[in-house]
Amino acid sequence: MRIVILAPSVYSETSCATAAHLAAIGHVPAGGIALPSLHSATLFRKVGQWGAVRVLDYARAKLIPRGNHSPTSLVNPHLDVFLQHGSEIFHSLREVGSFYGFPVALCNDQNAASISRLRDWSPDLIIFTGGEILRPPLLEIPRLGVLNLHLGLLPEIRGMSSPEWSLLTGVPVGITIHYMNAGVDTGPVLKRCEFNGVGSCESLSDLRNRLIAFGIEKVAEAVCALAHGTISATPQSDLDQDNQFFVMHQWLQARASERLHQNAPGVAVEAVHE
Repeated sequence: MRIVILAPSVYSETSCATAAHLAAIGHVPAGGIALPSLHSATLFRKVGQWGAVRVLDYARAKLIPRGNHSPTSLVNPHLDVFLQHGSEIFHSLREVGSFYGFPVALCNDQNAASISRLRDWSPDLIIFTGGEILRPPLLEIPRLGVLNLHLGLLPEIRGMSSPEWSLLTGVPVGITIHYMNAGVDTGPVLKRCEFNGVGSCESLSDLRNRLIAFGIEKVAEAVCALAHGTISATPQSDLDQDNQFFVMHQWLQARASERLHQNAPGVAVEAVHE
């Protein structure tokens, strides 16, 4: 099965970990396409989701040369199991591509500049690991579709800040692997998996990092099942309900953090009154 990774940056740890893990289990990508690291749309989206300080810290960690390639240099330390090879750590999609022998290209617009190359590569499956809102001309290229890892259970939790909204609304924290369509997290679902490690998370950031690592494992399982024809997608129900959430205000983030710590072992869970 021919797989292409669509990435928000060559330095995206999620993209690198996804590609490296798939390659390690025998599904070497046919190629990877990434946006420039300073792509304006991606930066604006991350500032809205993370805040300016965290985005600056992330950029500094990725762009300033390091003296070592240890797991401690990762922004998401839970991805080290996928990114470590021997005594080294993959820090860019180009490094993963060079190691496993697949090409990595840059494009300024995932919906335009990447189309020609994707058609040349003729993928069965595209795995989206971040970037722009994808349009039908790109979504229609792969034979099977474009796969996305969503950090929430669909259709209950759509949109942004999914782990935090899950905590606030009482929906189990989890991930969904689904095909993308023209809607916002409305495509057919391949896998829904609840995450049982919430009580071990130290912070909302740690929860998100653990969910990403958990999700990459589930993406690999879905790819293997697709390759063997043992899984099929199910259309989402209840899409007429307004379950789309947006970037969470800092005050609500604090309430979500309270909910997270109430899930810690030995702490009784009480309602948080907003």
